[in-house]
Formats: sequence, C-alpha cells, structure tokens
Amino acid sequence: MPSNTSEHRPDPGPPPGGTVPAPSAGGAVPAPATGDAVPDPSAEGAMETRRLTDARAMRALAHPVRLALLEALAHAGTLTATQASELLGESPANCAFHLRTLGKYGYVVEAGGGRGRERPWRRTHTALEITTEQEDPGAAVAADELGDFWVGRITERARSAHSRRHAWPEEWRRTGLLGPSQFMAYMTPDEAREFAAELENLYARFFDRLDHPERRPDGAMPIETLLFSHPMMHLAERPVPATGEGGGPAPSEDPVE
Repeated sequence: MPSNTSEHRPDPGPPPGGTVPAPSAGGAVPAPATGDAVPDPSAEGAMETRRLTDARAMRALAHPVRLALLEALAHAGTLTATQASELLGESPANCAFHLRTLGKYGYVVEAGGGRGRERPWRRTHTALEITTEQEDPGAAVAADELGDFWVGRITERARSAHSRRHAWPEEWRRTGLLGPSQFMAYMTPDEAREFAAELENLYARFFDRLDHPERRPDGAMPIETLLFSHPMMHLAERPVPATGEGGGPAPSEDPVE
C-alpha cells in the first residue's frame, strides 16, 4: 500500500517496497488507539518500520483516500487538509476527517507550524509491515483483507500506468528500469533470505528521500517498483526426468526402431 509511497507488506512482508515509507519533523505522537508500537518521530531519522498487529488499525487503513493521503505525504513531506484536497481532488473537510482518522491510529501526527486553523500533518514511520502471522486470529483476518485491498489497488495502478507507457518521458523509457519483467530462479530458503536482504539494501539507498523533497536531486522521479515473489508449486510438484552422465536425458529403455 502506500509504496515507496506506500510500501505495504502483505504476507509475510517486505517494502518497498511492498511497504509504506514515512517521515520526520517536530511534534509528538498522540497515543495510538491500537496495541501497535509506534516509533517516536520527534528525533530526526527516528522513524522505522511499524509492524501492524491491531485489527482496528489495519481496517482503518483499508480506504483509498487514506492510502492516497499517506502517499501524498511521502511525496510532499507535510500537508494540510486544504493542500491535500488540492492534490487528491477531495474536499478539505473530507481530507481533514481522514487525516484525523490516520492520526487516531498513529499513522500520522501534526507537524507543527500551521497558520490559523490549518494544521500540517506528516507520517510517523518509514514502512508498514502487514503480515497474517498474528497471535490474534482477528488481526490475521484483517491483515489478509488489507493485503488483498492493497495488492488490488497497486496492481490496477500498474496496469493503468503501463497502458499509457507511450506517454512516459523518452529519457526514462531508455533507462532499462521501467516496464514489465519476469524472472524465475531456483533458490534454497537460505538463498531466498539472502536475496531478500540484498533487495532491501538496494531500496534502502533511497528511503531518506521519502517525506523529504529537499533531499531529492534535480530530475528525481518517483518510481514505483512492485515485487511479487511466490513459489511456483505447479512446477515444484512435478518430477524431473532423470539425466544421463552428460547432463542430458537418460537413454530410453525402449529401443527406437
């Protein structure tokens, strides 16, 4: 969900990517209405990944406007309800309501420095981890529902973006990064863990630019990368034909006439 905008991690979780990044700045975190541990964002760089364990907090996040607000905050750093309404095409009152709801569950806090009735908000974490491995069965169900909601949202966005790829800037179409790709690799569990750690380290190079527009170099483009990894059980369950000494197929037992 929110990717490097919203980086949500459906079962079992990273990211980026499959995750939801977030920010920093002054202001205290209100007491969350959940049992989730919310990192204290008062110190620069204090935000970390927040693992969601409360069913109410997860269900509160399964809303398109709230996810869009978290993504907008990752892009802008801080936003008032009026500023958010201009970005999302929602009314200021609706954005204010959803920002307060996100604040109730500890996803955002007031950033301070507002004028009059305008209150800037910012996020409180660099990523959200959503997993069905929960002690509370109700939380496991909520995590499953939120994961499905998020996956449906980002895959539809990817389909929409790729249907308009002819309109992407020419210089970006030549980077070799954009566009669909698919790979299959045979790994052991230990190799898979090592591979996942290496991927996370690659993404981590850019995490400090989330919620901090001032840290982005000129020409930086928000790039959403989706990584869906799953075991290909239909192949794993198939027997592999025996091979001969040279690595090729074993000789047939039936002579060919």
